[in-house]
Amino acid sequence: MTQTDEFGEDLADFVRRVGELRSARALPPGEQQGVLDAALFELQHAAESLWPRYERLAARAPDGTPADRQERQLLKTLFQRLPLPVALVDRDTVVRRMNVAATGLTGVRAGYATGRPLAGLLVSGDRGPLRTQAAATARGEGARSLTVRLQQRPDEPVRASLVALPLPGEPQPTVLVVLQPGVSGPAAPAAGGVAGRRLVRPDLAEATRRAGMLDLVDAMACALLACPPGDAEAVLRAASRVLHGRFAEWVVADTAGARSWHRAVVLGPPDAARAPLVEEVARQDPAGCPLVMEAARGGSASLQVRPEDVLAFGEDASGAPVLVRAEVSSLLCVPLPLEGGGVAGVLTLLRTGAGRAFSMAEGQAADVMSRHIALAMRRRPA
Repeated sequence: MTQTDEFGEDLADFVRRVGELRSARALPPGEQQGVLDAALFELQHAAESLWPRYERLAARAPDGTPADRQERQLLKTLFQRLPLPVALVDRDTVVRRMNVAATGLTGVRAGYATGRPLAGLLVSGDRGPLRTQAAATARGEGARSLTVRLQQRPDEPVRASLVALPLPGEPQPTVLVVLQPGVSGPAAPAAGGVAGRRLVRPDLAEATRRAGMLDLVDAMACALLACPPGDAEAVLRAASRVLHGRFAEWVVADTAGARSWHRAVVLGPPDAARAPLVEEVARQDPAGCPLVMEAARGGSASLQVRPEDVLAFGEDASGAPVLVRAEVSSLLCVPLPLEGGGVAGVLTLLRTGAGRAFSMAEGQAADVMSRHIALAMRRRPA
């Protein structure tokens, strides 16, 4: 492992620990002394260890000759054209790269999958085992394989083979995942089918979910077409009403102005106990929500299950994380893209409690609807 890799790991661990300390502000005052001591220790670690190491690394000259760069480009081309479905993931199965064959197998665009967990493409029962095996492979415990099932093809087992792959310049351990459909083991011929091939039975639950997504997109299109042209906030209110309750317990819409951001819509759970939190979220400054600002700057959606950064959606008036108070179990944050670049706003969808987490398919549907919403916001009266 290079010095850059080690520094990246230490810095990521430091950021994670600081996030945990920041979330401890919601503790009673009597329990905060230990947190303060830990925070002072972390500041000392940053000043005496992380900063000097950063200065040493920043002073190093960039490595790599033109021949090295040409070799890397050749390897990238080979990776993309490999006929086997292949993905590069980190120890948490977050996708770094996915080749063309893998996008065809999973039904997800490479650009959409990048930055999101590969485990999210699997049926719920197979996500945990894949994360466990990927973490073990990244730790250097050897190559391994397991049988998984994709959400798109729940009745067709896929053999996932994992091997650690050291890559120069990568800050985290990388795992190469090869997906091979139909090689999980010998299958008995199905009655009335062809020998050696399984008879795929329709998954009624999956078909119902897909039909629900189509109904939702249709309802969204009807609501947007009914909005008067030229009223962007009316478009956001109509879109939020379609999504609220049916797709997410919380719907928050923020708009980007010339110099500042404005929270346009906040729809939360209908029970009276949540009313104070709904009012506090409505008074929030969107610029104080890292999740919203990151989606606006990057222009890409964020799907998180059991968010690790509890401060990603900011804090309430008392300093407690909003995601903790709302008991958020999964979230979707999608920008509303403008045609020439930039965003008209950001739509944040939250699911709470023990409800079903957002899936990659739902994330794609939200991505499509966000583009439709942005188009409707730009409509002008004839």
